[in-house]
Amino acid sequence: MQLQISGRHVDLGESFRAHAENRLSDGVQKYLDRMTKVEVVVSKESHLFRVDIHGNTGTHTHTVVNSKGNSTDIYAAFDQAADRLEKQLRRYKRRLTNHHDRNNDKEVRIAKFTAKKYVLRPEEENQELEEQGAPAVIAEKATEIETMTVSEAVMKMDLRDLPALMFFNSAHGRINVVYRRADGNISWVDPEGLAA
Repeated sequence: MQLQISGRHVDLGESFRAHAENRLSDGVQKYLDRMTKVEVVVSKESHLFRVDIHGNTGTHTHTVVNSKGNSTDIYAAFDQAADRLEKQLRRYKRRLTNHHDRNNDKEVRIAKFTAKKYVLRPEEENQELEEQGAPAVIAEKATEIETMTVSEAVMKMDLRDLPALMFFNSAHGRINVVYRRADGNISWVDPEGLAA
């Protein structure tokens, strides 16, 4: 496993690097032995340290794991992010390693559709909208919308630490969305009659 530890405007000592390497090599490999690359980025936001961990299982599986932690202490922030990463891997280990159900209906599951993803600037409270009301686009990039089951979509959303995920439902081919609600539950939107 390739491990990269870096800091944004934060000097990381050898003690912290050793702690991170030991914790990640033990924790990640306990649940998933084929993690190819793990990146740890430490930054400071006002009085809090923020630790972001990004893991990748390789290019052929497209499985990405993200977690983050915040604390006034750099070690506590890292441990919070590492605990969350281990919890995600423990929860989904069986699904990540069981390829039996993924091989059924292989042609449908491999289908991916290219789309454009836009990042919009948020509207400020005191700002007047133009007559057209179109928000400013600040970023645009290509993305893929995958075909998968609802449980696979929820798993990917959790592993990537995303607030929402759009996908084509492999059961019927319609575009669906899963998202995390403010109360912590997950909602699933399945519009009727809109097949791909």
